[in-house]
Amino acid sequence: MSENVVHLHKPDRPVDPPGPDTEPVPTVLTVVPEPAPTSPVALPVRVPLWVRSGRAVRTAVTHETTKATARAVVRHGLYTVNGGRIVARRTWDGRTGARYERMIRAAEAAGNLEAAEEWEERLQRFRAARHHRRMDLLHSPLDAAKGLAVGTGMGIGALVALGVAVAIATEDATAVITPLAATIDFIALIVRIVQVVWGPALSVGPFLALLALWAVGSKQHAAPAWSLPAKVRTSDGEPITPSIVVKALRDLGVPALARAIKEMGDAGASMLGPIRIAGCGVEVDVTLPSGVSTVEVQQRRRKLAENLSRHEHEVFITIPQAARTVRLWVADSGALDEPIGPSPLVTDETLTADYAKGRAPWGQDLRGDAAALSLYQRHLLITGLSNQGKTAALRALALWAVLDKTVEFRIADLKGAGDWAMFESLATVLIQGPTDEHVIEATAMVESLVVEMEQRMEQRRLDPSIVFSPLIGLVDEAQVAFMCPAVDEDKKPYGGSKATSRYFMAVRKVHNQGRVVNVLMWEGTQDPTDQNLPKLVREGAHTRASLALGTESQARMALGDKAVDGGAAPNLLRPGLDKGTLVVASDGIAIPAGQASITVRTHFIDDEGATAITDRAKQLRDGVTTLHVIERGEDRDALADILTAIGDANRLPTTDVLKRLAMLDQDAYGDWTNGDLKRVLEAEGEEPKKSHGRMVVHRDHVARALANRDTEGSASTAE
Repeated sequence: MSENVVHLHKPDRPVDPPGPDTEPVPTVLTVVPEPAPTSPVALPVRVPLWVRSGRAVRTAVTHETTKATARAVVRHGLYTVNGGRIVARRTWDGRTGARYERMIRAAEAAGNLEAAEEWEERLQRFRAARHHRRMDLLHSPLDAAKGLAVGTGMGIGALVALGVAVAIATEDATAVITPLAATIDFIALIVRIVQVVWGPALSVGPFLALLALWAVGSKQHAAPAWSLPAKVRTSDGEPITPSIVVKALRDLGVPALARAIKEMGDAGASMLGPIRIAGCGVEVDVTLPSGVSTVEVQQRRRKLAENLSRHEHEVFITIPQAARTVRLWVADSGALDEPIGPSPLVTDETLTADYAKGRAPWGQDLRGDAAALSLYQRHLLITGLSNQGKTAALRALALWAVLDKTVEFRIADLKGAGDWAMFESLATVLIQGPTDEHVIEATAMVESLVVEMEQRMEQRRLDPSIVFSPLIGLVDEAQVAFMCPAVDEDKKPYGGSKATSRYFMAVRKVHNQGRVVNVLMWEGTQDPTDQNLPKLVREGAHTRASLALGTESQARMALGDKAVDGGAAPNLLRPGLDKGTLVVASDGIAIPAGQASITVRTHFIDDEGATAITDRAKQLRDGVTTLHVIERGEDRDALADILTAIGDANRLPTTDVLKRLAMLDQDAYGDWTNGDLKRVLEAEGEEPKKSHGRMVVHRDHVARALANRDTEGSASTAE
């Protein structure tokens, strides 16, 4: 039981002694119960001084200012030390053949025996010249003494002669020694100056030497990476050297490769070929050691790029012709983000095209060389994700080809955004729009190519020597045609990839036989799948190019297994950032030996530039009538259609008139011959005439016949 505590309270101020009239101040007693026992209360703990001092020291040591100061001290100290090493090595290299010996070892490790022999010859010449200089030093003291004696004697003689001349002029005999005395005084002055400067120079000289060594080390950043400033420590744009390449391969994560490099006596240098400057980067061939597959390196492209201090898109790995070898192309940091120059089609207004022998200027390869593509008798397929520059790349080729006036284009733009509008009055057919009706028109256009192809095949059978002008059918956004659900009156689908699909079968027929008679098929499509780009169609193209894609399976659809297995990787291009960059697999473009593809950065030609080029192309032609709708299954006015087919030309060969009539209506005019055309014209009082050995139809004659017929018809109606 708790006990009570008695507290005696006294007044706070002193109490005066009681007087007679003063009342006594009572003393107050207060009884306070003792509190019950409670848990212990945590009292503040006094931290020992040595603990507080340790914390302060740790804070001071780990402070960023302290770290920066320590790095600066280490950095500048090592600048001086390593600067001395650099100067010593340079001096040693200059005095000995060490530099030549290093180059010989490097050439031998790279397997370049010619370079090794050349450096060996340079070393022999250096040693011979050094021996000659050393032999000269044996005789140089005697030669120097002789030269000094002769020079001194001649100098004294000259001074005495000058004194004699002065004495004669001044009539003072003492002037004879005046020049000699002045020379002696000047020498004494020089000696006194040297005596005054010599002491301070001996004191300051070592500091100046240390400063010079520091400057050399600072310029070479001769200090550990952790001690360098942040802007120097960054490795972006680090030059590619053999040691960096070997280290990147060693750290690639391939155990067999790392072990082989460690066991090599030359630390892996023998794996590397010469590092060559290739455009905006460098190129090196790496011969892999036994037990390491090229696929293992290809699959680690990102890690290899990071080991080389580059981004993934700045490193390309291809398989050259040599066995067990990979070819690395490493771009200069940031170089691929810089645009290339304008197309020669825009800058050179005198440029023309030659379909058979020329090559279209398409862009630049990664080495910076011009990439030109031959279009002669090659079907073309360009694919990629949406908005990556597919139409611009396809149009750039067409703009070059159209500068050859013998080339005829029939174009179906199933996007309908006006990208091909400048081909008005150049293309004989121009269909623009994404609807099913436009797909039906495009199908009819491709089927007209088949008819033309078959007619040419028949003519070739009769006359094997005949040469046909190129006819190119171009379908942009071809996936719209393959995915079209429309069917014709016979229930045959326009889209799809079945044997009854009209568009698919027409394209297949052109792919199979069109090339030999210069009837070609160009297609542009996006985001390829087996549904919107059937296997037989994509494999029928001779030139296959791909912009950025999403997956490796799409890359195989676009370029084929051989190109992808050889290193082609459009799926690794950066969507949006690598617009206009194509991976091309074709025998129509120069590809380094052993590679199956090449990467091309294409020239971009805007609408204004494209219009200027097509205007030049129009000046090469007499005039082309562009059809926008291909009529099907209607009653025709043959004479009016003949006038439409001739267009703005003054006259047109009968063979060309028949082709254009077939494009107007395949059902009505597809089977027409020269006899049918002559029959219609003779019925109206006009017939084809011969010009320069060819039968032609004059526009004015047809227009006159049509006007006379209309006049007679009006008169008959009036009667």
